[in-house]
Amino acid sequence: MSSASPQLIADAKRFSVDVSQIQELGRKATEAKARAHCPYSNFRVGAALLTPSGEYITGVNVENASYPVGVCAERCAVSKAVSDGEKVFTAVAVATDISPPASPCGSCRQSLREFCGLEVPVFMYDVKGDYVVMTLGELLPMSFGPDHLKPDRSTAA
Repeated sequence: MSSASPQLIADAKRFSVDVSQIQELGRKATEAKARAHCPYSNFRVGAALLTPSGEYITGVNVENASYPVGVCAERCAVSKAVSDGEKVFTAVAVATDISPPASPCGSCRQSLREFCGLEVPVFMYDVKGDYVVMTLGELLPMSFGPDHLKPDRSTAA
């Protein structure tokens, strides 16, 4: 791994995530990007999720000729994780081929909200490997999440 910049060290401390985990999260999102299926937009996106146990789960954007059927990288990773029994994430990374980096779309932000606390960092990597980090709460202010629903919906008035 490359040496840690002062910003990376500060972000690791801020979010209570090891420097090596942030570096690996970015590496995995960037590597996943190479597997994106994007023949229509040519806009590659890779995502990686970090679980509390230290596991990394990746996803890519998968486009379809019927455009609405396509899946973003973040939702691909979430679906893959949930199907494998993982439902809690401590950090997220998204990698694209543009600079400055792209942030998750609105649908992906809401999908992440289902499984991430508002304090979870989202590292957004650009084509050069540089990143911008924001919490999910910063990306999705005044969000609606599972905590807004009654645990037992069968008693709804």
